[in-house]
Order: sequence, then structure tokens, then C-alpha cells
Amino acid sequence: MKEKKTTNKPEVSSKFAQKELDKAEAKFEQFNDQVKSLTQDRMNEAPREDFEKQTKLSQKEIDKSNKIWLKPSRSVPPGQKEKFNENFRKQYEHAKEYVNFIAEHREIIGETIETWTKPFPGMDCEFWEVPTNKPLWGPRYLADQIKRCSYHRLSTQENRITSSDGMGQYYGTLVADKIVQRLDAYPVQDKKSVFLGASSF
Repeated sequence: MKEKKTTNKPEVSSKFAQKELDKAEAKFEQFNDQVKSLTQDRMNEAPREDFEKQTKLSQKEIDKSNKIWLKPSRSVPPGQKEKFNENFRKQYEHAKEYVNFIAEHREIIGETIETWTKPFPGMDCEFWEVPTNKPLWGPRYLADQIKRCSYHRLSTQENRITSSDGMGQYYGTLVADKIVQRLDAYPVQDKKSVFLGASSF
């Protein structure tokens, strides 16, 4: 009995079907190459998705609001071998300052944000439960970490390209990406920057 040869590619009976299969395979390869070419630098150049702030409070409402001072729900001390590097003392002093900010959950509006922080080696790992859509006081490193919570959304687009050789039109799949802010944190008052590395404040 003759063994049947196994291949990764399905076999088709008609020439037309084979042509369509080859075309689909070429498109898939092209898409795969484009995804591989998306380096972190290239992805960080993507446009940010526009959004409006969820929390719109007047200065009167801010002044009347209860002052909520955040503390970690849990702390896990570092291992015995892990020591704080004194060369980073100045950055640490700046990062641990308490700042007044509003946190927002952009994907589940009103949901409490739960996150772990450990901004420097030698510090405790801290678990935070951060209420959203109200003025809060918390360490700068917590607000800054929430601000950094974003992801890249990838999608495909069909583009029709007219060839320069006059032979017709070609269709190509391009990968378009956008940066989506999943969580956000911003100062209650815009008078000065309260976040590390945030040029917009």
C-alpha cells in the first residue's frame, strides 16, 4: 500500500482554486512580515487615540471633596540580598512625594484600579486599590505608573495601489496601529507637572 504524502499546504483540484490559494498565502506572508517589522520604536511613534476626560469637576467641587489619602493595601518587603542603590536617592525622594491627581479607568468606567508598584530595587512591592473619577492624594510613582498603562491596537487595512508600469492595480494589506490609553492619571490642578516623564504637565 502506497503511503500518502503529507504537506502543510492543502491540495486543491482546479487551477483557479490553486491560484486563489497561492494569492491568500502571499497575503498572509506579507501580513506576517509587516507584523514582524513592528519594532517597539516604530510602535511608540503610532498616534494616540483621542479621548475626553471622564471626570469633569469644577474648582468648587474639588475644594469640597473629601481628601482621600492612598496607602497600599499590602506590602511585600524585598529579599535580604536586594539593597537600595543610594545613587538613586534623589529620584526616590521625588517619586515618593504625595501628589493630588484623578485616576480614570478608560475601559471599565468607574472600576477601581488595582496595581502593584516597585519603582526602585530595594523598595517594598506594594499593592494599591485606587478609586477612580475623584481627587486623590498618592505617591508620584503610583500616579506615574497608572499614566503609563496603555497598549497598541493593531488592525489591517486594504489599500489599492495603481502600478507605475500601467499593468493594473494591486491590493496590499498594511498593519496600522494606534496607542490606546487603558488607564489614566492627571493632576487635579494643571499649575505644574506632578508626573515623572510627562511632558504635557
